[in-house]
Amino acid sequence: MANDKKMVEAITSMDEDFAQWYTDVVLKAGLIAYTNVKGCMAIKPAGYAIWELIQKQLDERFKATGVENVYMPMLIPESLLEKEKDHVEGFAPEVAWVTYGGLNPLTERMCVRPTSETLFCDFYKNDIQSYRDLPRVYNQWCSVMRWEKETRPFLRSREFLWQEGHTAHATAEEAEARTIQMLNLYADFCEDVLAMPVIRGQKTEKEKFAGAEATYTIEALMHDGKALQSGTSHNFGDGFAKAFGIQFTDKDNKLKYVHQTSWGMTTRLIGAIIMVHGDNSGLVLPPKVAPTQVMIIPIMQKKEGVLEKAAELREKLGAFRVKVDDSDKSPGWKFSEQEMRGIPIRVEIGPKDIEANQAVLVRRDTREKITVSLDEIDTKVGELLETIQKDMFERAKAHRDSHTHAALNWDEFKNIIDNEQGFVKAMWCGETACEEAIKDETGASTRCMPFAQEHLSDVCVHCGKPAKKMVYFGRAY
Repeated sequence: MANDKKMVEAITSMDEDFAQWYTDVVLKAGLIAYTNVKGCMAIKPAGYAIWELIQKQLDERFKATGVENVYMPMLIPESLLEKEKDHVEGFAPEVAWVTYGGLNPLTERMCVRPTSETLFCDFYKNDIQSYRDLPRVYNQWCSVMRWEKETRPFLRSREFLWQEGHTAHATAEEAEARTIQMLNLYADFCEDVLAMPVIRGQKTEKEKFAGAEATYTIEALMHDGKALQSGTSHNFGDGFAKAFGIQFTDKDNKLKYVHQTSWGMTTRLIGAIIMVHGDNSGLVLPPKVAPTQVMIIPIMQKKEGVLEKAAELREKLGAFRVKVDDSDKSPGWKFSEQEMRGIPIRVEIGPKDIEANQAVLVRRDTREKITVSLDEIDTKVGELLETIQKDMFERAKAHRDSHTHAALNWDEFKNIIDNEQGFVKAMWCGETACEEAIKDETGASTRCMPFAQEHLSDVCVHCGKPAKKMVYFGRAY
């Protein structure tokens, strides 16, 4: 039994040190490995399989709304990056530059894409001539590079995987509609697939994307009470179109500028899944993104008929992502491993179970054990996976709601930020200087101005001037 214990003890408790718990989980559950490339990680099969399931289900949702996938170059010439002033200023500190091609210095240095607005704009300039060419609703799945100082696996790495949508429209209304449509698609995806409740809203002027007219966001609350921006959608208006000269001949035969949007989600979502659902035994994966949904663990597998029965069960449960752990490790060790990897259901089957024509199902999320007849195990497993998915969302929502506080004055605000964890809802005057002062004094940033506005009071929580918006504040990753 000593070995079984040791394996679980390898994970630091969340309450003791949340950051260390997180690092232990990503390493022990085999999601990543560190590399010799500073700030970049190797994503191992267990981690990449989660990303593939995210990618597949997100991509299906995109295509249902008319999105087409394309691919753009990885390098951006400096002159192109500099065309939109706010944009280049926003990204300049994080850009990695290529200065040599082979043995020769380049006449113009190129950056490794931190994001691809400028490439899409350069492409659209030639691709769009007439109103008949609109809308263009393109997306690419790729990696980007941002030279971050502090890195943490999945949450902030120098190279990360993502999708970036870039669209062009004939009117401002169409662009705004697409921006909101994609934000809602992201929010529904997080809630339905990742079992992660999110707040939908708009970023403040200070927090919006460099070069955007408006940025919309979904914000999630992690187990330690910190916020995580989990997806953003930007309306560019015609700013980029003017900088790059993207014009089209409209129905009235006049030349007009297109209106653009961009939106993205990244491998950071894997970090969110870990921090919203994980526990002290490791990962807890929502069934819809669990690479293995069911792990069959034969008990006393040396006994005659046990392994055969396990194989037979795997066939019967073929509709799910199912595996048999027939390694020569002890059942206790296998249980710990299955728990650490976050596999939603464990099926235990041994000689006594076979004799009684039954198996024991164990839920990863609640550890509840359910004995089921082998005749109806496939139906029961299907129902249980649905229940787990639903329960995980409800639990995460209850956690978020119980860690969302309202502050009516500055003393309350400071007290909540210092002594409670989670979101703080408060009224704000709309002034960037005030927002910056709040962050300087408490470390809490504005997460978003939610679409679902509430009137908590008439005055700003910090400066006492008339309030314009109710805002979610929080310390964030």
